[in-house]
Amino acid sequence: MAHTVPETIRSSATAGERLVFRTLKHYLPDDYIVYYEPNIHGRRPDFVIIGPDLGLIVLEVKDYTRSTLYQLNHDEWIITPANGSQKKIKSPFLQARENMFKLTDVLKKDQNLIQHEGKYATTLKFPYGSGVIFTRLTQNDCIRHGLYQVIDPCFSLMRDEINPDDPQFSEEVLIEKILNMFTVPYRLKQPLTGEEIDSIRYHLFPEVRISAEFKKVTPYQDQLLLSLHNIRAMDLHQENLAKQLGDQNRLIRGVAGSGKTLILASRAKLLSKQHPEWKILILCYNISLARFIEQMVQQMMLEPDDLFDFDPLVKRKSHLIEVRNFHAWLQNDLHISERRILATLEKLRKREIILPSYDAILIDEGQDFEPEWLELASEVLNPETKSLLLVEDRAQSIYKRKRSYVQDTGLDFRGRSKILNINYRNTSQIVSFAWSFYQSNSSLKDKVVTKELDGEIIAPQSTLRRGPEPAIIKCEHFFKEADLVARQIKKLHNEKKVPYSEMLILYRVQKFSSMHYVDALQRALDYYEINHFWITENSESKRTFSKDDKCVKISTIDSSKGLDFQAVFIVNVDNMPFKYEKDVEREVSLLYIGMTRAKEYLFLSYSGESSFTRYFESSRVITLARPKLNG
Repeated sequence: MAHTVPETIRSSATAGERLVFRTLKHYLPDDYIVYYEPNIHGRRPDFVIIGPDLGLIVLEVKDYTRSTLYQLNHDEWIITPANGSQKKIKSPFLQARENMFKLTDVLKKDQNLIQHEGKYATTLKFPYGSGVIFTRLTQNDCIRHGLYQVIDPCFSLMRDEINPDDPQFSEEVLIEKILNMFTVPYRLKQPLTGEEIDSIRYHLFPEVRISAEFKKVTPYQDQLLLSLHNIRAMDLHQENLAKQLGDQNRLIRGVAGSGKTLILASRAKLLSKQHPEWKILILCYNISLARFIEQMVQQMMLEPDDLFDFDPLVKRKSHLIEVRNFHAWLQNDLHISERRILATLEKLRKREIILPSYDAILIDEGQDFEPEWLELASEVLNPETKSLLLVEDRAQSIYKRKRSYVQDTGLDFRGRSKILNINYRNTSQIVSFAWSFYQSNSSLKDKVVTKELDGEIIAPQSTLRRGPEPAIIKCEHFFKEADLVARQIKKLHNEKKVPYSEMLILYRVQKFSSMHYVDALQRALDYYEINHFWITENSESKRTFSKDDKCVKISTIDSSKGLDFQAVFIVNVDNMPFKYEKDVEREVSLLYIGMTRAKEYLFLSYSGESSFTRYFESSRVITLARPKLNG
């Protein structure tokens, strides 16, 4: 069964489109991708198929009957729709062909996707073609009425060739005809690699882009070619979620590192492109996460669909996406305090006050929101759109919130929820390490589920990306701890070329008794001449930090939610569970959150004793010696 994007076809699709969608989904190979009505650089072909041993095919679908077709030639057709009036249209074969050339012109700009020598030099390294599917005409219709004079059988599929219920249908014939709809008639000697398919998706669908390494644009036979490496794009499940969340209310529940925030930001961009007039609000709890999402959305909105569209004089289209942390939204946009929320809700219901309204609201880390916060958000949502996206992970809950979304928002999420259980951020070693800790220490471990909407916790699945084992270091006192962390940061930067901007130090408390932990960390970093930025020094630093400022970041664990870094150092673990925190479950979630911020390197250090450090020692995962930089 092929992958389809979206997973299901819209209800307003024609009967013919639904037939084609089902047939392609069920009869094409498992590693094929079928896109239905994708928006590709302003074009909307009916179907685009990408296959490792196929290449790329663009298909148009027409529900014409014999009586619809009045006069045909190779360039223009005159058709008679159901209302009886004649209409002149471009030949559907030309429509499909022009869409195909538009797509391939975009792909030919990437030097990694073209052939540089041989008979087909300067063309794409994979075949590409186009065709038309006539869902209400059979092969006999074409023979009887002489339609094959203008309907090329090599580039068309008829109803009896696409309908599995027809006695003439053959799966082998279907696939063979699709494999031969090529403009450049050659077969692939080697299947396209996963990175090459991701490159195709990266260029055609800007909304799936995560990152890529750009090398200098190079000239080649009077062309300018891009050179992209280490391309990262959403996987098909994430892409489907971003594109098929549909209208009205939706819920995404995902594990740490599953790309929840990325999908949320991508969804905001898609909504803004589809509805430029919409006022869109993104809400989260943390100030630092709001800043991170704001930077992500800004980058997404500024990036041109065509990567060669770098003209600085071209004014970018403005957008109406606002990113706020909840309390800043209350204070600066609604001009109310948190204690006035319930009274404000009552006045809203009685229509005694008017507040700003939004056509779409997207909430990240929804598990941290109080019921009345969600209720307030739903009250200022446009009742015509009801476009509310709620994203959460209850394993990262650090505040006690009662949860009934129907009561909190007035919206029913049954049948409108999706689960993301694959962790893309962390290596398999970090996923296993963090999840083992959570399962061993959380009182909610018996509420772990994989599917049910009403379950509490989702168990993560690793992508099996390998890396070094997490290191846990016991020191004599915190000053040695700080010195060791600074030296390890210097070593990672010099030996593993990890940028300082990709390193994060997390702490539970700033100071306790006479020990000022952050001061000690900063002095150690200064001693080794390591630039650093204290994200959580104050509200202003939370609002203004930039991840790419070439500095090591220092933050509380609370404020690191939603962020990720290549290397993460969690210090002073012996202060967890914090002795003045009655809710131990919150402490378990906090440490789990901290560990899952690390994409590749994770270091935990301590110089005292607590129930968490005793867990690590009893599990024999403790590293008393200095850690080695493996991987």
